[in-house]
Amino acid sequence: MIRVVVVDDHAVVRSGLRLLLDQEADIEMVGEAGDAREAIFEVRSKHPDVVIVDVTMPGESGIEVLPKLLDESPETKALVLSMHDDPSYVRDAFAAGAGGYVLKDAVDTEVVAAVRQVAAGKRYVNPDLGARLVEAEARARAAAEADPLSDREREVLRLLALGHTNQEIAKMLYISVRTAETHRAHVMQKLRLSTRAELVRYALEHGVIES
Repeated sequence: MIRVVVVDDHAVVRSGLRLLLDQEADIEMVGEAGDAREAIFEVRSKHPDVVIVDVTMPGESGIEVLPKLLDESPETKALVLSMHDDPSYVRDAFAAGAGGYVLKDAVDTEVVAAVRQVAAGKRYVNPDLGARLVEAEARARAAAEADPLSDREREVLRLLALGHTNQEIAKMLYISVRTAETHRAHVMQKLRLSTRAELVRYALEHGVIES
């Protein structure tokens, strides 16, 4: 039997999920909560197999409270239920410890399937949303490969290319000389450069400075 706790600030959503889940022979809803504080109490006392958590709640969001819930009951798996179909929410949910992400407008069979899959220790995400997540991550990787420098490293690159010393850069950016040296080393390593001339050439070619 898969024991489930539902966390959602809307009573009608909790009631709907109870009706849905209690129809399944292998799933039992053993508790519910309307906010993060109640959720912690329910998970601590019930130790469910799966906790279904809404993202948007008063006070702490579902994603913010997830690590606390999993600390209370490490064997519990988490399924995020959300109205947000932005891939960034999916990424944040998985980073917080969720095992699945399902949209509130999903059909009943998808929610039940997600509960079973997460309970079995597998990941679940709506196929269309999963495809968009993969696409977004691919774009992010491509952007990182095209420009591997952080904003601060890019600024250090610009100042180095303009001829400033580490000491001058440290004073201009309000950082220590050691930090400036570290940024310089990272810039040279990431861009695979070995001399200042190569650094200046890179800065000119990529529009960091003008000739």
